Amino acid sequence: MHPTRETARISRRQIGAYLLAAGLLPATGLGHAQDKWPAKPVKVVVAFTAGGTTDLLARAVTQKLSEKLGQSFIIDNKPGGGGNIGTEFVVRAPADGYTLIVNSVGPIAVNQSLYKGMNYDPLVDLVPVIQIADVPNVLVVHPSVPVKNFDEFVAYVKANPGKLSYGSTGVGTSSHLSSYMLSQRIGSETLHVPYKGANALNDLLAGRLQFMFATIPSVIQHIKSGKLRALAVSSDKTSRSLPGIPTVAEKGFPGFAAGSWFGFFAPKGTPAPVIALLNKSVNEALPALEEQMIREGADPIGGTPEQFGQFTRKEHEKWQKIVKDSGATVD
Repeated sequence: MHPTRETARISRRQIGAYLLAAGLLPATGLGHAQDKWPAKPVKVVVAFTAGGTTDLLARAVTQKLSEKLGQSFIIDNKPGGGGNIGTEFVVRAPADGYTLIVNSVGPIAVNQSLYKGMNYDPLVDLVPVIQIADVPNVLVVHPSVPVKNFDEFVAYVKANPGKLSYGSTGVGTSSHLSSYMLSQRIGSETLHVPYKGANALNDLLAGRLQFMFATIPSVIQHIKSGKLRALAVSSDKTSRSLPGIPTVAEKGFPGFAAGSWFGFFAPKGTPAPVIALLNKSVNEALPALEEQMIREGADPIGGTPEQFGQFTRKEHEKWQKIVKDSGATVD
């Protein structure tokens, strides 16, 4: 005997209820809608201003996602609080796959050690989806500084304790902590001048600062034009964007690694099928963006959510120690 449609419908309902009770289905109310994600435009928050590295990478990748998945992925810039405002917005958003964030090392791995009174944990309250790119910081100096390479820079810093100033995009950012770490390793004092956003780079270009660790995308055109001189990168391996520039580690400072990175996150509880499809789609999109990203200063990464999760936890542990040693804090 064949079951009637009504009997079959009841059976499916009963099975679904059983799986939900057993914890084998997420209690999201999405049901079959999971299979159709995205069924409407997706908001992708960027916790920084438009035009920065996070924003540019997010726009490049979301354009490919829109083409691939047939829905709009709309960038929503929510800057402020070192990235905390936009990050917390996504933490509090519905976990339905329609609010995501492209985030970076600061809000995910640094800020919890830096800011007092944060009422969420990005490592717990966000789900890692995929790492988009690794973006090393590059040590750049104004051409007025009389050094041609990294070795000469180290000697110059040692010979002029307390006389060189460096800019950063804010207290506790990777640009600040990279310079702090290097000064500590060199054993000579330098002056930190914190800024908000791009103003640090403007003052470096004007010669009011002597050096800075900056993300490669933000300075690569200035390096090519000769307005800034690149001396070393902060990653553990040479950047494909600046292949002729050595790493700080290989120039006598082993273990020095203090770059930036960027990736997709979703609110905790976002359905696993959505995470899986988003991960698969970004992985498939990255090869088409590889040449552009390398040209602009980013190394594409990709990989699984699990790999990204392990990476972010290790980064948190690393930066927690660096922040503590530096004494940096933001109220």
